[in-house]
Amino acid sequence: MTDHSFDVVVLGGGSGGYAAAVRAAELGKSVALVEKDKVGGTCLHRGCIPTKALLHAAEVADLAREASAVGVRATFDAIDPEGVRAYREGIVAKKFKGLEGLVKARGITVVTGEGLLEADRAVRVGDDRYVGADVILATGSYSRTLPGLEIGGRILTSEQALELSEIPSRVVVLGGGVIGVEFASVWRSFGADVTIVEALDHLVPVEDVALSKGLERAFRRRGIAYSLGVRFASATQTADAVTVTLEDGKTFEADYLLVAVGRGPATSGLGYEEAGIALERGFVVVDERLRTSAEHVWAVGDIVPGLQLAHRGFQQGIFVAEEIAGLNPVVVPDAHVPRVTYSHPEVASVGLSEAKAAETHGQDGIVAYEYNLAGNGRSEILGTSGVVKVVRLKDGPIIGVHLIGDRVGELITEGQLAVGWEAHPEDIAPFVHAHPTQSEALGEAFLALAGKPLHAL
Repeated sequence: MTDHSFDVVVLGGGSGGYAAAVRAAELGKSVALVEKDKVGGTCLHRGCIPTKALLHAAEVADLAREASAVGVRATFDAIDPEGVRAYREGIVAKKFKGLEGLVKARGITVVTGEGLLEADRAVRVGDDRYVGADVILATGSYSRTLPGLEIGGRILTSEQALELSEIPSRVVVLGGGVIGVEFASVWRSFGADVTIVEALDHLVPVEDVALSKGLERAFRRRGIAYSLGVRFASATQTADAVTVTLEDGKTFEADYLLVAVGRGPATSGLGYEEAGIALERGFVVVDERLRTSAEHVWAVGDIVPGLQLAHRGFQQGIFVAEEIAGLNPVVVPDAHVPRVTYSHPEVASVGLSEAKAAETHGQDGIVAYEYNLAGNGRSEILGTSGVVKVVRLKDGPIIGVHLIGDRVGELITEGQLAVGWEAHPEDIAPFVHAHPTQSEALGEAFLALAGKPLHAL
């Protein structure tokens, strides 16, 4: 066994891990980054980037179908699965090459192999141990399934769905959260008949109910079917099809079943508990500064309870690197982390929903306002409907911003600034939003909450 000493050892090279490694190296630390697969992790290779490439291909397909509506003569022939795959893999390869270059330029030692945490702030890989003054755990997450529901054959997770070499004609999606509705949106644009099964009462159930209802209306118009409020019971498959049965006895038959019921923390079998790391339901227990129960061992990303988002892990990785370096960075609570679902239409939010705000502050203590995108010129040009909803404390700051409509994910940063800086609508109302942009819709909502609506009633 050979020991190698570093200031910082990072276990896991996904969004949180590589961000921690890069920032620590920038701050003058010697860094070893241990990754069993490729640096970039699930987000770059099997999640965020490839799925958004699929969603863009889906958008192009829809635009081709609808070109005549704007006076453009174009025809839609078919989806070329191999062409879509080549496009998607080209995007991933280019981003991976750039990341490899960045890591190399920062002088980070990349160790490829399965890492096992040991008690003395060491990560063992084969016959080598990488010992750090500090260790950062960033081992990410895996696709969950349900008890008795075995993945294989025609029952897929998102990772297998990405690798399909065909466009299915019928799909059932189990789970109406982010992953489920994004794949449903892609497959519908590619021509499939899609049914979403969600046990809760709404699609994207963690979002404000105005967004959930808006997405449900949009999906109905697109021909995406969904079953809400009834739990999954079983799935059986043959060589040609899969049949899904719900607890009320209703059945759905399809070519494939996509299981999109969330992601679990990848902490099992990595030596965490043996090394003194406290776990709860598989998640690493941390304090608000991301310290674990073991001294000088930190955790970031999907293994930390809370939002499982790449950009949250990325921010946490930077935070821990700066904390180790003694810079005392600012804690960003999950409520201030923006959330985006890249379906058609998109859903984006930050802060508290109206229901959560009322639960926390009382219904009389908050004011909520909705602005319909029908009044926004840019949205009309793009052919998208939707709403902007802003929640504020009565006579107080903005505590929630919620959007639905095509491309609204690009608007949520302004909402994040408003919520994060505890801005009052009166503070923002004088700011000028360029015309014609969708950002004007946010401006209209802030004006209305400031007591001086312009186009709003």
